[in-house]
Amino acid sequence: MAAIEESGNDKGEVKVRSKKMSTRVDMTPMVDLGFLLITFLMLATTMTKPTAMSVFFPDKTVDLSAPIKASGVLTLFLGAHDDIYYLDGIAADDDRALSSLKLTGMGSELRNIIFASQRRVKSIMQNQANDNNALTVVIKPTNVSSYKNMVDVLDEMAITKSKRYALVDELTRAEKTVLGDRILENK
Repeated sequence: MAAIEESGNDKGEVKVRSKKMSTRVDMTPMVDLGFLLITFLMLATTMTKPTAMSVFFPDKTVDLSAPIKASGVLTLFLGAHDDIYYLDGIAADDDRALSSLKLTGMGSELRNIIFASQRRVKSIMQNQANDNNALTVVIKPTNVSSYKNMVDVLDEMAITKSKRYALVDELTRAEKTVLGDRILENK
């Protein structure tokens, strides 16, 4: 153990030095405060809420039996591997449907198709004030499409602010003929 030697001056007097105290900080109150802050923040914070898309259904009192012209409809057929086949302004039972069937992908490609259809329908229907209400998009998931594809297409409807769209779960005989072996059914 080390000892401190004190030396005197010439007269034999000893200098008295003050003792240095050790600086020890008690951290117990700080830890308590930390746990109180963590507890408060956990209780005061809102946790992530699950996101859900709101889907509006038509009013039952409105007559929806009026036919829609094919020129105002964009029909989307959801296929495998994020493929989307579409008919823009042509009915599936039309003679030109087979040659007019086109393929696109998800995301910006589909968004550009929807915007182009909205512009096309707006130019046809000059008297309508809002072009988003003029276009009707028919979404037809097939047996080979995934749930993710349907959700992605519904997201595109929200992004493009398309207000008139319908989910239809069955293909007509004419649509099956037009699609042919492009969309093979899993059985």
